Amino acid sequence: MHKISIEGIKAYGFHGCMEEEARIGQPYIVDVHLTVDFSDAAKEDDLKKTVDYVMVNKVVKEEIGRRSKLIETVAWRIAQRIQQEPLVQGIEVRVCKPAPPINGDVERVCTTVTL
Repeated sequence: MHKISIEGIKAYGFHGCMEEEARIGQPYIVDVHLTVDFSDAAKEDDLKKTVDYVMVNKVVKEEIGRRSKLIETVAWRIAQRIQQEPLVQGIEVRVCKPAPPINGDVERVCTTVTL
């Protein structure tokens, strides 16, 4: 098996349990790690035999764009959608929320889903 990592995908979303978060929103950072057998793609230099990074980026941006209270929900949706791709054998999605409003000096909170 092989790994593909698409890291640092930036998208703007409106996630959180507080009303202000739903109105103001903020940027999110997403990392996606895929387990894929891309042997044929590498040998034949053929995009159709591996996972298209553009599709991964599109799914992340669409799901970050759908309002949720929990980033856990967002990570789960991203993982579920991308895992449906026939070549994806495993996936790990990490969603980070910079500067969360949790009454403390916290750089970010992150959640990870592994399927």
